[in-house]
Amino acid sequence: MRTTVNLEPEALAKAKMLSRQRGVSLGEVISQLILKSTESSVKAKKRNGALVFPRRAGARVDIDLVNELRE
Repeated sequence: MRTTVNLEPEALAKAKMLSRQRGVSLGEVISQLILKSTESSVKAKKRNGALVFPRRAGARVDIDLVNELRE
């Protein structure tokens, strides 16, 4: 698809450099960078329409901890 975008001069220079290094078109480099930067490293799960965050090591949050932090 053809479109027009306004890029910062530094971003354009870096994209052109990557294009030359990889031997692909400028559009392909920009497309790859956008797709890579927007993909999530953690696959989010949903429960009842809300995102469920993965468990982390550490203390569990309970009502006692919440009350202690509020004081």
